Amino acid sequence: MSDSTQTLVEVRNLKMYFPITRGIVIQRHIGDIKAVDGISFTIRRGETLGLVGESGCGKSTAGRAILQLYRPTAGEVYFDGQNLTTMKGESLRRMRRRMQMIFQDPYASLNPRMTVGNIVGEPLEVHNLLSPKERRARVMELLEIVGLNPYFVNRYPHEFSGGQRQRIGVARALAVQPEFIVCDEPISALDVSIQAQIINLLEELQERFSLTYLFIAHDLSVVRHISNRVAVMYLGKLVELADRATLYENPLHPYTQALLSAVPIPDPAVEARRKRIILTGDVPSPANPPKGCHFSTRCPVKLPICDSVDPIWRDVGGDHWVACHRVDRELGLTSE
Repeated sequence: MSDSTQTLVEVRNLKMYFPITRGIVIQRHIGDIKAVDGISFTIRRGETLGLVGESGCGKSTAGRAILQLYRPTAGEVYFDGQNLTTMKGESLRRMRRRMQMIFQDPYASLNPRMTVGNIVGEPLEVHNLLSPKERRARVMELLEIVGLNPYFVNRYPHEFSGGQRQRIGVARALAVQPEFIVCDEPISALDVSIQAQIINLLEELQERFSLTYLFIAHDLSVVRHISNRVAVMYLGKLVELADRATLYENPLHPYTQALLSAVPIPDPAVEARRKRIILTGDVPSPANPPKGCHFSTRCPVKLPICDSVDPIWRDVGGDHWVACHRVDRELGLTSE
């Protein structure tokens, strides 16, 4: 999907299914929750790829499966040319130094029984880096980098606000000097004023340390601000991926169009003229998704083929990826 020298992360047909069982003593496998159902994309070095979609569409699961926090059901994840899905034990542990995660909830992701110094320094200890004295100095340096007082090392998480706790989570992710960070809705639990501070911090850190981000969010305005490219996910599948300007100015997939029509515009004249797309019905269950296109049950412009045939994920030009039968027909592409 892009030049291999530019690509840091490549995801090929990634699937993450969670089994549904019945019975207490003898459990029978009766189905699967298809949280991630065959997604493919790349992330280039130094860029931020935004991943958006409704709650429950599989964004966070995809992020965790990429880092191998969940072992994928099928598919491959390549990090700097190495297949993570075949790695185990020590080789995978060594790779984890290069990949980290910032979690969504700053209240649940920090151990309340550990001091800030122990929390931020734990990755250094796990990977056997630095002496105890050097670790403490490194922890104080990291706290300063993320905008916290370095002398807070002996305090506990409950002594900090939500924004400060998220900065601690960022410092922990930076501890082992990673190249790639999955940001799993890092601002959704914070006040609006604090959200801007965390976004600015992430941008500053990216420039300073040449970081690559997968930024998972459902706030399209934030994603537009921070991302170079944006991928749209619906019910376990990617429906569209393009660079930021192209996606927001010329969305092709009906679901992307509906999402963008819901973003408020701070201009009464423009807001009054634009057309809102209201989707009817509820999102189907990932345990029993529709047979053809997953969006077919709610799509306002679906074709007969949409109910029975899954659309092909393809580049329609200019590195603009879409999975939609109507787009294929309008562009003269075959659906076979």
